[in-house]
Amino acid sequence: MRPTLQGYAAAVLQASGTDVTRLADELESIHRTFVVNPALRAALTDTAVDAASRRAVMEDLLGDRVSSEARRAAGFAAAAVRAPDVPAAIDWLAQRARHAAEGRAVDEPALGHSEARERVGGFAAAVLAGLPVDRLEEVEDELFRFARIVESTPALRTVLTDRDQPLVVRQGLVDQLIGGKVQDVTLRLVDYVLAGGRARDTVGTLDWLVEQTARQRGWRVARVRAAAEVGVPERERLVASLTRLAGSPVELQVTVDPALLAGVVLEVGDLLIDASARGRLDALREHMSAANWEQPGLGYARPGTADDEEGAP
Repeated sequence: MRPTLQGYAAAVLQASGTDVTRLADELESIHRTFVVNPALRAALTDTAVDAASRRAVMEDLLGDRVSSEARRAAGFAAAAVRAPDVPAAIDWLAQRARHAAEGRAVDEPALGHSEARERVGGFAAAVLAGLPVDRLEEVEDELFRFARIVESTPALRTVLTDRDQPLVVRQGLVDQLIGGKVQDVTLRLVDYVLAGGRARDTVGTLDWLVEQTARQRGWRVARVRAAAEVGVPERERLVASLTRLAGSPVELQVTVDPALLAGVVLEVGDLLIDASARGRLDALREHMSAANWEQPGLGYARPGTADDEEGAP
């Protein structure tokens, strides 16, 4: 089943207040309706209908006939998979809920890099749904700050990215560090990054979640590494330039990295702009290496020039 749906199901089934037995019953009933109603099945498996429309149709048809959890879960499933796979997705959700209702543990299967992030994204879609903009902004900031802590603390990073460490140990460490200091939503997201993501991609997945949270409120995140603190006027100019470039509002998240020597490195989605002194020096070094420059004594000279010929003064 699609990783996005795996993550979404994990979030719904772990949520406090969810009546898992009722949810399983309702999802099984929805699936049976697909089986006995050819017209409904045809409408929701029509490849000409886009994902958003399938979700809207599913939720509209269910209305108040089922709980809000079942309606949202069925709607999400209808949009998360290819149209022909919608009935199978509902059936899979029903079975996963039934396993949870019966107390049967379900381990998350190991996935590749992009699929693991997709699964974490499904979890985030469930827990962030309906949050007001101010809370989304807080979650985004808390995720970013925790990512920087992990990134800059080798001992912590080693433990959290060690896939041989039991999950309960890694999650317990996170709970000790940030439990009660961040929103419950943030803690749930970080815990699931460890459970559903790839251990070695922990920091990368946290940063990816920051971007997804910003998108949830209509913004893009621009990660900025600067050799020194960036003042308010410079921040405003960067925001204005990057907003024009990205085509949507941009929020800066700045970290100071003295190793850059001067300048900044900007990252917005897949776009990377290295305007640092370190970047320029590295580019120059690569250029000189490609040109086969050497450094005899204090000056540079190309092999094969008169200066390098035997007997030259």
